[in-house]
Amino acid sequence: MPDGDVLMNLDEGGRVTEWRRPAEELFGLSADEAVGQSIATVLHEAGAIGTGRPEKGCAMAPVLVDPVLRGTSVVWQVRNAADAVAQREDVAVLQALFTRSPVALHVLDDQLRVVRLNSASRGLRDARAGQLLGEPFAEAYGLEDAEEEAAVGQRVLESGDPEVNRIVRGVQEQGLPKHRIYSVSYFRLEDAHGDALGLVASVVDVTERENAQGRLVLLDTVRTRVGNVLNVLAVCRELVKAVVPAFAGIAVVEVVEDVFRGEEPPSLPVDRDVLLRRTAFQGPISDHPVGEVQPLPTGTPFSHVLADLRPRLISIEENTPWLDADMPRAEAIRRSGAHSMIVAPLAWGGQALGVASFYRHQQEDPFDEDDVAVASAVCAHASLCISNARQYMREWIIASTVQRRLLPQRPATQTTVETARIHLPGPEGGGAWFDAIALPGARTALVVGEVVGRGIAAAITMGQLRTAIHTLTALDLQPDELMARLSDTAARLAAERAALPPEDPLLREPLTVNCAIAIYDPVGLTCTIARAGIPEPVVVRPDGDSAGLPVPSGPPLAGADGAPFPAMTVDLPEDSILAMGTAALACEVLAPSGPLRPLLDNCTTRRLPDLSNDIANALTDGQRTGEKLMLFARTKALPRDRVLTLPLPAGPEAAPIARAAARRRLEVWGVDEETAFTNELIVSELVGNAVRYGAPPLQLRLILDRRLCCEVSDGAASAPHVKHARTVDETGRGLFIIASLAAQWGARYSEQGKTIWAEQAPPFSVCP
Repeated sequence: MPDGDVLMNLDEGGRVTEWRRPAEELFGLSADEAVGQSIATVLHEAGAIGTGRPEKGCAMAPVLVDPVLRGTSVVWQVRNAADAVAQREDVAVLQALFTRSPVALHVLDDQLRVVRLNSASRGLRDARAGQLLGEPFAEAYGLEDAEEEAAVGQRVLESGDPEVNRIVRGVQEQGLPKHRIYSVSYFRLEDAHGDALGLVASVVDVTERENAQGRLVLLDTVRTRVGNVLNVLAVCRELVKAVVPAFAGIAVVEVVEDVFRGEEPPSLPVDRDVLLRRTAFQGPISDHPVGEVQPLPTGTPFSHVLADLRPRLISIEENTPWLDADMPRAEAIRRSGAHSMIVAPLAWGGQALGVASFYRHQQEDPFDEDDVAVASAVCAHASLCISNARQYMREWIIASTVQRRLLPQRPATQTTVETARIHLPGPEGGGAWFDAIALPGARTALVVGEVVGRGIAAAITMGQLRTAIHTLTALDLQPDELMARLSDTAARLAAERAALPPEDPLLREPLTVNCAIAIYDPVGLTCTIARAGIPEPVVVRPDGDSAGLPVPSGPPLAGADGAPFPAMTVDLPEDSILAMGTAALACEVLAPSGPLRPLLDNCTTRRLPDLSNDIANALTDGQRTGEKLMLFARTKALPRDRVLTLPLPAGPEAAPIARAAARRRLEVWGVDEETAFTNELIVSELVGNAVRYGAPPLQLRLILDRRLCCEVSDGAASAPHVKHARTVDETGRGLFIIASLAAQWGARYSEQGKTIWAEQAPPFSVCP
């Protein structure tokens, strides 16, 4: 009992044994004057006998006398009556708290043992007081981490700082289905001098509140984290990561194989032959391999759920009959220690998309009906996301297939150019393309293009433009001319798109096309480049130094409006590497400050496939945000002994000179007689046309690569064309003869004039 209101203590004979300061102030006598005297003498001396007015100015106040046991003797305590009334009120408050408060209260001593508890404590713990008194609080109350709670209580006891609303779990008690969750608070008890006497620990059972709050947090997490990517596999992975371990210890998602591939879901009830693909798994074991495809196991909760689209709450026991119908799954469940399971359907619009299984194992609480409602809500959101992803994936699969079929199926193999590429399709498909096209004279056209957009429309537009560039390169145009013609094609496609009906969503996506074209000449070791919207290409010289090529850029193709596309010719020594890429990739690899630019330095001694693989691996470390494409080309020189260059006179003698020179060179090359005879006719006709219709200077060039190419150049810019001569005509058959003998022929123009060429294709024999 607090003794701050005690005035004095008297022995059994009525003598003063203790005289405190309040008594000195009240009666006006010091302790030396009072101790040892009888109480009657003391009161008489204080003037408090009879009249009640002390002689020394003190006012006599009402007092109470109570017996107190001290050892084996009784001591009478004299207290101020007003303070006693207040103390009695405090006692009444404490009595009410300990008998009527719904909050469990425990008084702990300085060893954190329970010395008193209220009726709510006994009801909460369902135990008699005798079972709790004297026990350490954390152990008596069954808290999960007893050592941690003891440390917290000791800290409050030492510092005096209260600990309020600690959420702690209790150990699962026998006979109770779940762990209990408590809100625990600690307050220090102090005496009148501020010394610690013990603690008061209050406990409130908040199991239902915390579980309800946890369910709300889980649903919010699922809505926030699941469905961010329109991909069935990604949605399933997001689902299992969101629910483990917040809702279940193990989660498995299986999707109907047709749904995974973007096809229509099966009708109900799902047939036993329908295949399920395991698309996601999360848990401490790895007995559920992702990607495994197997038929729907009949006679199991999974087949039942896909028959009526209703969730099941299942208790797993050792002799559960349905486990025998799916032995691999049963073995995995037994090894995991799972004891409770919810199987919920993934369905949308009355169609089955798949099934989700949630397991609780080991010390986790078993599922209840409230958890079934949560699982149904979680799967409903996931089902909507899977349905959207399925529809999108169907379009993505079509777009990816179209794009893949329209792109070269394997790298083009040229004798004078080695190529490799990086192509990382975006998550929504795209319209990027690349090409390495063989041109006459052992030259190669290198093309990188990009239709800005996604999906089927971008892929189809890409295919149209790629077909156009192949057709245009057959005309043997320079890169700037090719770009201008390709821009005309893109402008027509843009006009067609602008004329679509207002309800067509493609109308809201303006057509933008970027492209770069480079033509490499292995005889002159030069490269002519034009670009429109594609970043500057980079060349790595044979000594390992890399530098950007300042090629002037033209506007995007569909919006050129007749603007020119300036071209630039640069020298490319043998074993140089030319790199061209779309903007999404060039900023990382080709830009001087790009994070992957160092991979290009000193790479001339490396195989191009190795270089492209290293860059692709470095790119996949980050999140892929769009389609990325880059083309690498290592240049090679055509051996000098495979080229004949011969200036010709401008007169009639040019033809026999050219025929003789060609005959001798073909003999050196070991070309068979039939091919040599045909080539002699081609040379004769080309030179004859140049003498008759062209202008000096004249030149003959024979190039032996995969094809035998004959070129005759002159200084005139007149365009040749095939005539169909009449029987009586003496001229007009030259180009007709060439078109009949050669695999292909054409003309190209330059500032110095024109070149007429004709190629003979294999089979023809050449000596090694």
